[in-house]
Amino acid sequence: MTNANRTIALLPWYHFLNGLLFWQAVWFLYFQSNLSGAEAIILYSVYDISVTVLEVPSGYFSDRIGRRFTLLLSTICSLLGCLALAFGGSFAIFALGQALLGAGSAFKSGTDSSLLYESLEASGRADEVEAQELRVWRFVLAGLAVSALLGGAMTLWSPPMPFYATALAYAFATLLVWFMAEPPRKMSEGLHVQLAALKAALLHPVLAWLFALSVLMYGFSHLPFVFGQPFILTALDKTGIATETPLVSGAVTSVMMLVSVLASLVALRLRRAAGLPLLLLFAFGLQIALVGALAASTSTLVIAVLLLRIVPDSLSSPFILARVQPLLQAGTRATYLSLKSLGGKVLFAGTLLVAATSAQDAGLLPADDLQRILGWYAIGGIACLAALALTARGIRIEPPSHTLL
Repeated sequence: MTNANRTIALLPWYHFLNGLLFWQAVWFLYFQSNLSGAEAIILYSVYDISVTVLEVPSGYFSDRIGRRFTLLLSTICSLLGCLALAFGGSFAIFALGQALLGAGSAFKSGTDSSLLYESLEASGRADEVEAQELRVWRFVLAGLAVSALLGGAMTLWSPPMPFYATALAYAFATLLVWFMAEPPRKMSEGLHVQLAALKAALLHPVLAWLFALSVLMYGFSHLPFVFGQPFILTALDKTGIATETPLVSGAVTSVMMLVSVLASLVALRLRRAAGLPLLLLFAFGLQIALVGALAASTSTLVIAVLLLRIVPDSLSSPFILARVQPLLQAGTRATYLSLKSLGGKVLFAGTLLVAATSAQDAGLLPADDLQRILGWYAIGGIACLAALALTARGIRIEPPSHTLL
């Protein structure tokens, strides 16, 4: 129980260090300055394809071998990926770095949340799962807020510096994982038993609906991440201050995370007042509206819309995880969560590859290409939101134990 409580105490700080992505506000600009706008989009797809290859095997690895060792692999792969991107020099080296970052993400996906829930179970605190998921989420956002502004400033001094700084953060995260404890678990069942349990989870009405929503929300959450930097560059170019794009992008991302921390402070109250289905649909609708705003105009005023990018995640991600965890068996928990993450990355990577074919293959990403791509995403999102709203009416998404305030 003492070991479990130590792990629970360390996990928020682990997530804070994982949130210190100093490159987050400048990565597209960094790739585009070395390659082209189309190649920068493809490099993001390389990341998602890497996750595609390893997502489910890493979840199975976590369920069979253990959470702690899987997280160690995650931090080491991410550290090496950042170093490869910092060295750069060619498309192949950049692709290697993105592949290693994808591997790090795959080994982390599902394992971190499973470690938290199983540690809470071991310490008799499973009823705290929503509050603990929200706490972890705030630590992630705090790390992202701190690193975004600093990373933008670092780029003005040395473009590769944000990647070196992130590698250092992953080194400290590795040390934290070393001091965590593996939660007690039953002996893993045979493969056929695990597959049967996984099939049952995928066919469970609540889990299936949340699976579909999570897959879609992953892509719409990352659209402003991929296209936000070229959007800011395009907007600032009209005012003649395009050279300040890294610093402005870092500042926008930093404030974006702080706004999302504020949203997370009222998220639990909104969840109780509105109910889980309505809150989740509202969060997805907000993502679509944000993408639509970016598609409609490249005015500098629209940059302010980017400040809302993570708010939908603050209103959904912790509650989705808290809802699915009790419905999953320990032997397939990380595998299911990895499959959910895989679905989002595969769909998003596929649509990005299509988007890359419609963009010019040299130089910066033009405003016309940017707005056309985002416009099609917004139209598709509206159709998906309508389908989810209709299907939610026949599913008991709200857990029986919750009463609305």
